[in-house]
Amino acid sequence: MIRLLALLTALLASPAGAEVIVAGLSQNRVAITANFDGSEILVYGAVRRDAPAPDGPLDVIITVEGPATPVTVRRKSRVFGIWINTASVQVARAPTFYAIAATAPVDTILSETENLRHKITIPRAIRAVGITEEADDAPGFTEALIRLNRTSGAYVAVPDGVTLADDTLFRTDIVLPANLTEGEFRVRVFLLRGGAVVDKFETPILVQKEGLERMMHTLAFEQPLIYGFIALLIAVVAGWAASAAFRALRV
Repeated sequence: MIRLLALLTALLASPAGAEVIVAGLSQNRVAITANFDGSEILVYGAVRRDAPAPDGPLDVIITVEGPATPVTVRRKSRVFGIWINTASVQVARAPTFYAIAATAPVDTILSETENLRHKITIPRAIRAVGITEEADDAPGFTEALIRLNRTSGAYVAVPDGVTLADDTLFRTDIVLPANLTEGEFRVRVFLLRGGAVVDKFETPILVQKEGLERMMHTLAFEQPLIYGFIALLIAVVAGWAASAAFRALRV
């Protein structure tokens, strides 16, 4: 109810003659706990206007991007009957998760100029600057990285995944996998006409470990000796318990 009231308030405050995105999320925080098996984010909103809508189709693209990290992509080749790494490329920054949904196939509603400017599609979101000197066929390494992440579910593209009603209300559901990387995720909403971005909305989602997972993660990086002792103690207790169980079964 609070989010709906905020959305309506923003709609009433629209500047004249402009098309402006007013959007919200079903949740802006995701807690990773022991039984975490993924989550789902509802992204919804409306187009704010004080004048009749311009001519031409209206489209919406929504992206969810996880924290970016450097990635080394390696290529294996068969040498003397053995598969070994023969080439590698260092990608400067690649999102650990990337989902993109739109009202239509992205290549039909987004110009390459706007894609380059806002880095909307998955290939553009990956910063592969300067890799061309490191190996032959460097673009092929980037394509391999995208292919592997799509197979694992880390990169997701959903054409026609955004519902747009009356050129005003839009929504989509983004599924977050269980193996999320902790950190700040970025949600972006783009409003397009004629291949050009006419407005953009951005908001963060915080993904964070909680409970026992958070405590163990903190210990591992801030108190490694204590973490090692606890891990050793757990291993000893587990070994003793297994041994006791086997002895009980023999009786």
